[in-house]
Amino acid sequence: MSKQAESETFDPVDLFPDATEMDLRPGVDKCDKNGNCETVCPVAEVNEDFPGPKFQGPEQWRLTRKGDIEFDESVDKCLNCMRCDTACTNDVPLGQMHNVARANYVKNQKSHASREYLRNKMLANYGTLGKLGSMMPRISNTVFGLGATRWLNEKLLGFPSERSFPDFATQTFRGWWSDRGGDATSTERAREAREARGETGEDKKVAFFHGCYANYHQTEVAKSMVRLYESLGYEIAVPEQSCCGTPMFANGMLEDARGVAEGNVDTFGSLVEDGYDLIATCTSCSMALRKEYPELFDIDGIEDVASHMFDAVEYLRVNEDLEAELAGADVDFPAMTYHAPCHGEVMGVEGIVTELFADVDGVELEDTGDVCCGLAGTYGWKAEKYDDSMEIGAEMFEAFEEAPGEVALTECPMCSAQIEHGTGYEVKHPMELLETALVES
Repeated sequence: MSKQAESETFDPVDLFPDATEMDLRPGVDKCDKNGNCETVCPVAEVNEDFPGPKFQGPEQWRLTRKGDIEFDESVDKCLNCMRCDTACTNDVPLGQMHNVARANYVKNQKSHASREYLRNKMLANYGTLGKLGSMMPRISNTVFGLGATRWLNEKLLGFPSERSFPDFATQTFRGWWSDRGGDATSTERAREAREARGETGEDKKVAFFHGCYANYHQTEVAKSMVRLYESLGYEIAVPEQSCCGTPMFANGMLEDARGVAEGNVDTFGSLVEDGYDLIATCTSCSMALRKEYPELFDIDGIEDVASHMFDAVEYLRVNEDLEAELAGADVDFPAMTYHAPCHGEVMGVEGIVTELFADVDGVELEDTGDVCCGLAGTYGWKAEKYDDSMEIGAEMFEAFEEAPGEVALTECPMCSAQIEHGTGYEVKHPMELLETALVES
């Protein structure tokens, strides 16, 4: 039979007749098995039993979409760093595949009565735990810091006793913002700054997604952002909001994540319509709203929210001449060592911080290079994954020991916690450094 005749008689077979909107087959078919994703997976590097992102993604989806096998339980060991997404040269949506596969596994195969599931549910919904702990922060810090509490938390819930729970701030960021006068005060301060700077153009307005960590723990980072942005003439809105959902994605709880995503899209979508851009000081939060929401959910307004979401440093780099602002800065800061978060690389903002401060007088900054910290949100907060978490972070710890810096710098609060745990370094956020350079000086 000629090739032309074969083509005329070809009858395609519908392999997945029951496919829904979450049909990832087009992404599966893009995979050519070049293995780039395998080379950057931090879990595969330290755990020989982990089959790697290629299996967790396209290979597993090819197998499971026929409906005759279930998702492999190893998908629960993926730490959701999403480095495989940036390494793939064929635009295979590996992170999306992993998130959906993990959710299917947790919903249908993992025991909901197990200690692991209960612990993961608590980690996934950290906003609730943070709210409770912040009601009486000093007592919470004392109780969580006790050796007996850490021992009990490991025995009963599976939290590693080696880790110290992050201290709750004595006042939440939202409490500080409210006492300061809220959005109205920010508008007044920003307008005064614009007048002082001689700016007569349109109002500069941003809405701040502070997330859980900047609200309950790293409040100084959020305060530095406020003071810096206002000094540059930006009016800041801080609406009511929920967790970004990243810990829910990482623990396979997509239904919980959809709930918070719907609320956040509704709130921040309205602000986008009013002319606001959106910023976050945590790269995992900004990545969730910019990348993971539209990949995983179909919600009215989600694309508008995603397209207006920026990392706080990235936004200033895009909209302000920061090099000129920093040119006259006189910064008195100790030597620092910078760690780029994995989710920052997924956002495409890697290199911004080191480039920004490269020629600033008084700033000595060395980069640890392309390494994962190993904590990865909630991954390193699980006793059974603690050793892998520390082994993944070993390369970063070593880089810090060899660097001349005395202070660490990073945008991610979880990377910050891992750096402190593994090296004992004091950790700062780029917003704090920028505030020192442009506001305090």
